[in-house]
Amino acid sequence: MGISKCEIGLATRDDVTGIVDLQERNLRGVGGALSVRFSRDWFEAAISHMPIIVARCDEQIAGYVVSTPLTAQAHDPIIQAMLRAYPGSPASYNYGPICVAENHRGRGLANAMFQSLKLQLPAREGFTFIRRDNAASLKVHTKMGMNEVAEFTHAGVMYVVVAYVG
Repeated sequence: MGISKCEIGLATRDDVTGIVDLQERNLRGVGGALSVRFSRDWFEAAISHMPIIVARCDEQIAGYVVSTPLTAQAHDPIIQAMLRAYPGSPASYNYGPICVAENHRGRGLANAMFQSLKLQLPAREGFTFIRRDNAASLKVHTKMGMNEVAEFTHAGVMYVVVAYVG
């Protein structure tokens, strides 16, 4: 199935169950690349503050990308480390996580969701961190037009900060 069979749009509260299910299948502890688990309540609150973009394919959530104010996660030690390395511009926001279901990867969903997010937040800087050893994610984010702007180490792991302007 190509991207044409999928709908890219704003997430609603009805999408949260699918988002959480997809997250659970892609956490680092089960072989995925997502480093942080967010609760259902966290996703529901996030939707009310800033855009979350989803890809709906065959009535299932096949991907999502989150945006949040920097303050939403500022209590988290890894976010604090990122912000010390790169504080961003005054109106910037935290991009991510982004997640695409394994059976939908390589079809342009990540880029389509990213472009949709940028349309929702024009002229604003977004940035995130990626593990330095996550070559696939670094490649995808570079291809989407993000630039490496800083590095930091947290809990003995090297991370790269990537940023863009919508």
